[in-house]
Amino acid sequence: MKSIASSKSSGLVRITSGIPGLDEMIEGGFPFPSVIMVAGGAGTGKTTFALRFLAEGAAKGEQGLLFTTLSEPTQWMLRYASQFDFVDPDQFGDAIAYHDLGTTIREAEPAELLNEMEEKIAEIMPQRIVIDPLSVMGSMLKGDYRSFLFDLTNRLKNWNATTVVTGEVSPGELYPSEMSYAADGIVLLLMNEEEGARRKYLEVLKMRGTCHMTGKQSIDINRRDGMVVLKSRF
Repeated sequence: MKSIASSKSSGLVRITSGIPGLDEMIEGGFPFPSVIMVAGGAGTGKTTFALRFLAEGAAKGEQGLLFTTLSEPTQWMLRYASQFDFVDPDQFGDAIAYHDLGTTIREAEPAELLNEMEEKIAEIMPQRIVIDPLSVMGSMLKGDYRSFLFDLTNRLKNWNATTVVTGEVSPGELYPSEMSYAADGIVLLLMNEEEGARRKYLEVLKMRGTCHMTGKQSIDINRRDGMVVLKSRF
């Protein structure tokens, strides 16, 4: 926890993102605690972003917790994640706990899902939480999805952690609107076709309590770093 407490800006405690170049855009890191939405279309790097965030914490001795909503076995997730140099498979299950919510989402009421998540958080006591992807819950969860998101966000903010939630967007949509009002920060991952090539960008749309950089910044996704804001290299 020393690494978190020692990083302060504008009176807020901050936690490093792990994304080279991003912290310089947001006064040193994400507010701690807070809920940050990372939104983008398919292939823009949302899961890579989330894994880098958790690996950054594990390297600093901070406990992580990954909630998946895809009913994906741990070995399949590790098969994808282990391609990155920054991922240590031995950290999963220990420094980074892994919990599948897929069955609960399909079968339980929203209150039961929230209770299951809180019980796991209380057990693990993480400083970093990821929910990936959050957006699939909208079509699977019973009851009022918007009310569920409101309750979820409020509960997450009561825990001493920074949470990254990923959201898939449809063509022409910037971010999932259902949760945007409650999130403390919104980071957009974009992919545009330019001169016959697809180029990827990151934009900080919202970050409470932060004088953040605006506008699209070019990014690269690679095995060594995961995701890099390219301007950080110069």
